[in-house]
Amino acid sequence: MSNQNQTGGGLSHEKIETNNFLMIVLILLVLLFGGLVEIVPLFFQKSTTEPIAGLKPYTALQVAGRDIYVREGCYNCHSQMIRPFRAETLRYGPYSVAGESVYDHPFQWGSKRTGPDLARVGGKYSDEWHRIHLINPRDLVPESNMPAYSWLEKNPVDAASLPAHMQGLRTLGAPYSDEEIAKASDDVKGKTELEAVIAYLQVLGIHRK
Repeated sequence: MSNQNQTGGGLSHEKIETNNFLMIVLILLVLLFGGLVEIVPLFFQKSTTEPIAGLKPYTALQVAGRDIYVREGCYNCHSQMIRPFRAETLRYGPYSVAGESVYDHPFQWGSKRTGPDLARVGGKYSDEWHRIHLINPRDLVPESNMPAYSWLEKNPVDAASLPAHMQGLRTLGAPYSDEEIAKASDDVKGKTELEAVIAYLQVLGIHRK
């Protein structure tokens, strides 16, 4: 009887190992369950769903700047996540917390750093420094391999798209008022894309310094 049980158990195990489709399905089920256990509780924790003290949603100009930042692929080389290690915090400042990014959709965390981390870049340099750096990075950092973004100084901000964009952000949780959304286009009138990107960079991490 024990031999039959052992044989039956062996066959079941062998069936799983030799059936590629069954193995893949079972692995996916395990990963799905593990992911739910790890991720779902985060949606109910105050530390991950509530903004940190003093955090405000982006202004219309900063929203435009963030869109341009994403459009130009700046996130491919610059992280906005400082990990909780001594070497990280000594170089960049306080480590990143989820409450800083509750109004970011999508958030810009990541570990890729061809260039320096930008999580705390706000207020570190003047607007003029950023202007020169974006137009030609090597004027300030000779060894930089960052491409120049000189055309941003000539391009006007796309004001017409901002109200709808901010309405979408409000749907996702950003506390914009009807008045703020209605005057978004006027707030960026006459502004260039370069000014918008600088406005966005200057607000990064200022609440955790």
